[in-house]
Amino acid sequence: MLTKCLKELENDKLVERKQYNTIPPVVEYSLTKNGKSFMPALNNLYNWADKQIQNK
Repeated sequence: MLTKCLKELENDKLVERKQYNTIPPVVEYSLTKNGKSFMPALNNLYNWADKQIQNK
């Protein structure tokens, strides 16, 4: 499931994948410029959700 989600994020140009040819294989994911531009919206959503939890 995680692999599927990461592939979708990569296809949407939100993350980029870098694979190193080592043993064992190493793969790194990082946010693209487009992915970083999405962070303010995610922070706003997080803050909203945190307030909802605190108000219970």
